[in-house]
Amino acid sequence: MTRQEAIQLVRERVSNDNLVKHMIAVGSAMRSLAARFDDDPDKWELTGILHDLDYDQTKDDFPKHGIRAYQELKKIGVDDEIASAVRAHPAHQEYPPSNPMQWALHIVDPLTGLIVAATLMHPEKNIQSVDTDFVMRRFNEKRFAAGADRDQIKLCQSKLHIELEEFIDIVLKAMQSVSDELGL
Repeated sequence: MTRQEAIQLVRERVSNDNLVKHMIAVGSAMRSLAARFDDDPDKWELTGILHDLDYDQTKDDFPKHGIRAYQELKKIGVDDEIASAVRAHPAHQEYPPSNPMQWALHIVDPLTGLIVAATLMHPEKNIQSVDTDFVMRRFNEKRFAAGADRDQIKLCQSKLHIELEEFIDIVLKAMQSVSDELGL
């Protein structure tokens, strides 16, 4: 599956355009992180793009989120490593993340939302104008983007062995590289 095929599949299955943009943002971050682990950037990017494929079907049944997408992806022949990472990203008790790609997806997911929120409150409202220090300051404001689980994001240190500020920098730069697709 190519990046464009993955985005097309997402556009067919996900009704919320902002969620599609989120999935593209996660894909770009995953692509950048793949290099840290000497792994296939295309595979990591596809994992990020596809991670919320089942959102419309599971938004009212969170315990099935990721699991239903795994089943759909396997049915259409997507690589098991990608499908398994999608299944593990919500960190359900029966399918916890267990390798760097799975942990990266779990940890990147809330951070992209925090970066979008930081961009929208930045005076220029343009992600190209946002820097890592600005995001770090927002990260430390507990009430800002309260839905972005800071403890989950901080797992980058113990699970990926990347310091928080560096992790934020990697994800921010990745999102800046696809800013046109994100509308930011």
